[in-house]
Amino acid sequence: MDALTALHSRVSVSRLTDPAPDQQTLNNLFKAAMRAPDHGLLRPWRFLTVQGAARERLADIFVQATLQDEPDITAAKLDKLRGKPLRAPMIIIAICSPKDHPKVPVLEQQLATGAAVENMMIAAHAQDVGAIWRTGPMATHETVTRALGLTGPESILGFIYLGSIDGPRRPLKEEDFNDYFQDW
Repeated sequence: MDALTALHSRVSVSRLTDPAPDQQTLNNLFKAAMRAPDHGLLRPWRFLTVQGAARERLADIFVQATLQDEPDITAAKLDKLRGKPLRAPMIIIAICSPKDHPKVPVLEQQLATGAAVENMMIAAHAQDVGAIWRTGPMATHETVTRALGLTGPESILGFIYLGSIDGPRRPLKEEDFNDYFQDW
């Protein structure tokens, strides 16, 4: 798929199933991430890949974090929460790992990390891999970030769910870009 077609047709895919992307497909995603705009070439990111039994361990962390905040949560809500990391055969956790730099503020480094994620999303689409970028309260929960080994100023910018597309894709909604761009 050529670049413009991938950019113009990418949609998030929430219904994902096995198999997870193979190693060559993942390598293409990882290479795409490394081409993101990055002032100072700081590479202010790192990524954790989660698949197989590691998804269940991530689910346990989500449950532990939630129980700290909501000790009276219902069993049904806990079951739903436990199922979240199991919605796809693979998750890539995007972490902004900002570097001290006199000319590149943390916000710019977070944006660079977001651009790396978007590059992976487009690369996934171009290879016919389903992907959806999610955040939610687990992305900022101290129990989760600590269990995943984040340190200092690091932050989770998203959980990227990847897998084979299960069912039809959402139809593209054509947006009128003129509603969002104007001369100044």
